[in-house]
Amino acid sequence: MAPWGLRSSGLRALRPSLLPPPPPLLLLLLLPLLLVPRPAASHGGKYSREKNEPQREPGEEFRMEKMNQLWEKARRLQLSPVKLAELHADLKIQERDELNWKKLKVEGLDEDGEKEAKLIHNLNVILARYGLDGRKDAQMVHSNSISDATQEDGLGDPRLEKLWHKAKTSGKFSSEELDKLWREFLHHKEKVHEYNVLLETLSRAEESHENVISPSDLGHVKKEVYSKHSELKDKLRSINQGLDRLRRVSHQGYSPTAEFEEPRVIDLWDLAQSANFTEKELESFREELKHFEAKIEKHNHYQKQLEISHEKLRHVEGIGDQEHISRNKEKYTLLEEKTKELGYKVKKHLQDLSSRVSRARHNEL
Repeated sequence: MAPWGLRSSGLRALRPSLLPPPPPLLLLLLLPLLLVPRPAASHGGKYSREKNEPQREPGEEFRMEKMNQLWEKARRLQLSPVKLAELHADLKIQERDELNWKKLKVEGLDEDGEKEAKLIHNLNVILARYGLDGRKDAQMVHSNSISDATQEDGLGDPRLEKLWHKAKTSGKFSSEELDKLWREFLHHKEKVHEYNVLLETLSRAEESHENVISPSDLGHVKKEVYSKHSELKDKLRSINQGLDRLRRVSHQGYSPTAEFEEPRVIDLWDLAQSANFTEKELESFREELKHFEAKIEKHNHYQKQLEISHEKLRHVEGIGDQEHISRNKEKYTLLEEKTKELGYKVKKHLQDLSSRVSRARHNEL
């Protein structure tokens, strides 16, 4: 009789019932393989939840690897703690939108690719805003947070500088009102910067489309470009309205009956008053803006505490007292997480409110 190994290939054609039992030695060798548990069918499928919804690994900030890579790159750029917290909120919202889009794509609900184009555009804006697109000029702009700019840093616009000087020397403002007005000037500066980022992003997108676009896709690109130009027009209108307001307030001072103090809320309220809201809807929107303003004030408080905690931590690390370093690190980490959480809620709420006003204004048109 031939050895087992030589006969095995010739037995493949036989019916299983005719196969002789394998020697005990082979059974012993195969036993460990037979005892290994097989993965459940419900977890390995191509369309399983685990395959399509990435799970966050321990120690990672985001579920999507792309967002984690951007986050690590931002940390290497050594942005300020407040700017990092703002970026964290933007990436969280971007990640949420991209995961929602993936579900829509599976269901065939983005056939024209419009939602995908918007996501790409939004991500490009985030990259430019925080200096993550590799452009040196962007990195210089974002190496310091605009929100943390001091009056000595200037406003970068002669018109704003002139208005600010006039307001400071007019004697019409208390120190608290001057702080409030300075925040409005900084907010206006941020709006202008964001407009320029959008404009540059759109210009680069148009150039790349011209180079690679096929005639069949031309209609879709024109639609996308038109949409972005409409967005730019809205932002430019908001900038002009904001500049008019700064001129008025700088000359006249604050009205004792002013509705709101936070610049972003003031912008929304001005836009809402010219939108197609009924009186009841406008009153409801006003109440929601009050809640939103309170949320922003809470977030601003945590941002300030985070900066103070960061400075304390740097000071303690210089001294080298391990016990103090540990305590300050723990406090800093808690403040950082709270600031990130509130930042996400503020940006999501702002996104929702802006969308409502935008829909009402476009319905009017």
